[in-house]
Amino acid sequence: MHWLPLGIAALLALAIIVIGLQYLTVPLTAARSFGLPFPEGGPNVPWWLRLKGVRDISSGLVVLAMMISATPREVGLVLLVEAFIALGDMSVILAAKGNTKLALGMHGVTAAVMVATAAALLLGVA
Repeated sequence: MHWLPLGIAALLALAIIVIGLQYLTVPLTAARSFGLPFPEGGPNVPWWLRLKGVRDISSGLVVLAMMISATPREVGLVLLVEAFIALGDMSVILAAKGNTKLALGMHGVTAAVMVATAAALLLGVA
């Protein structure tokens, strides 16, 4: 009976993979929606931004791999650990005096959904 939290986990994984693909293909466009002040120009900025894309794709793939090969409880544990990424992003944006609405509304809400989904999977609540 874990279909709802596993479905949410799958959506979260696919969403972060899509975001990661945006950072790989159109890094400057993708960066504008992150919440930090836009980085200063230079030929290497897109390459630095693409690193975020690799991180995001990897994060999503880990969740999907766990969904294929592990128990719902283990998927919950991975989601709980990966929620730190969203909390970290939110904290960095707030500390940099970036876009508060994006920090809380996108990164903070994502972290909350991840923690709630992880809790449901870890506790066997469906």
